[in-house]
Amino acid sequence: MSIEKGYYDFAEFLAKHFSYKVQKISINAGFSCPNRDGSKGKGGCTYCNNQTFNPDYCRPVMSVTEQLNQGKQFFARKYPQMKYLAYFQAYTNTYGELEHLKSLYEEALRVEDVVGVVIGTRPDCMPEELLQYLQELSKKVFVLIEYGVETSNNETLITINRGHTWEDAVDAVMRTKAHNILCGIHLIIGLPGETIDDILATADAVSSLPIDTVKLHQLQLIRGTRLAQQVAVGEFNILHWSAEEYIDVCLKFLRRLSQNIAVERFVSQSPAELLISPKWGLKNYEFTNLLMNKIRITGTRQGCDRINK
Repeated sequence: MSIEKGYYDFAEFLAKHFSYKVQKISINAGFSCPNRDGSKGKGGCTYCNNQTFNPDYCRPVMSVTEQLNQGKQFFARKYPQMKYLAYFQAYTNTYGELEHLKSLYEEALRVEDVVGVVIGTRPDCMPEELLQYLQELSKKVFVLIEYGVETSNNETLITINRGHTWEDAVDAVMRTKAHNILCGIHLIIGLPGETIDDILATADAVSSLPIDTVKLHQLQLIRGTRLAQQVAVGEFNILHWSAEEYIDVCLKFLRRLSQNIAVERFVSQSPAELLISPKWGLKNYEFTNLLMNKIRITGTRQGCDRINK
């Protein structure tokens, strides 16, 4: 853990695996989601609009190779010696036939300077045969599985129509680590109905798992989502934190998080034309600077308030 930063960050984690700089390039490989096509549910998660996190170069009409090459062009202007991780990000990137999945991952790895894959998926979409394949792949290249978990609170998971349980997440993580594959979790802070105590309970629950990374971001209310409609008609109230208030929540979470887990991010930024709230008027790096300043002022250290150290 970086003493200067006060927490174990993603750059430190990557430095343990690479002797050079690497950058993730997002890919939309045209996957669907079992929570949209009816096998788990209809309509998807109430907060979800994939337009909020797909960069311009990431379009399903382009091949995996084309998307990676465009992403490389974007980053190579500034960092010509950079290597890359193919980040299968949009929707559920393990939801398909094994041979199709293998063809996409291996296409990505054939692109020059791509040295690994990061695969975003759901905890209820990781079959054993795919884990066996990924275990063998991880012996040759970097492989990180990122499970969208969002919260450890099963009532909240029902509320947001997530379609899986916390127990599903625990099962997926334990099976993934049993195959010696790096594993991360994605969480959303401020989901409808959750209190600070619920958020810290998730920090405790996540810390009990043998995961390698965690990604956090604030709940964002996005136009065209079911959650936006529910909030508009008063079905749900959500916490409208200022940036400063959200930073305080992040620090409380950090103090309860195991020091063994690298934090990839604390915040996300959706396109202004889609975002209803919160509108902080801050770039991600500006938010991070404010957070780092608050960490220094408060002397916050990751894991310092853990109940079971």
